[in-house]
Amino acid sequence: MSEDWLKQPLFIQCYAPTSLIYISNMTNSPKLLLIDETTVRTQDTNQSYSEITSNGYLKFIREYVTGIGPWKDTIVPPENNHLGPPTDLVARAHALNLQVHPYTFRNENQFLHFNFHQDPYAEYEYWLGKIGVDGLFTDFTGSLHKYQEWTAPHQPNEEECRGTPA
Repeated sequence: MSEDWLKQPLFIQCYAPTSLIYISNMTNSPKLLLIDETTVRTQDTNQSYSEITSNGYLKFIREYVTGIGPWKDTIVPPENNHLGPPTDLVARAHALNLQVHPYTFRNENQFLHFNFHQDPYAEYEYWLGKIGVDGLFTDFTGSLHKYQEWTAPHQPNEEECRGTPA
């Protein structure tokens, strides 16, 4: 990602592909196509989200968006609140140079799959480390920020760089 892109003040996210196409020439802000459960139909085109996650549609929409924001259970479908095998959605999106930012990560036990033992940090590690998503949407920004602090490479501060005075 370029430094200019990182300075963007917002992401525009939308479930309606035609709305993202419509605004694509109006702003340089990064746009993400949100993806619901795959059997749900889009509000504007009446296509299923299964159809708009096809390789052909992803190739088409990448002209208008920076990435996709799928519901996390469409990437790793659970069974009885345990994670199942991951789909190939992340790999296919990355192959087309699309970022993947799944949603919605929550700290409450009812939203954490049993695999994470009620630990939202373990969930972040799984998604960012093992699944390889580029970002994620959370209702608990404080815990995600803490995770980022804990896992970021150590950056020496100015005092450490100067060393001990002689």
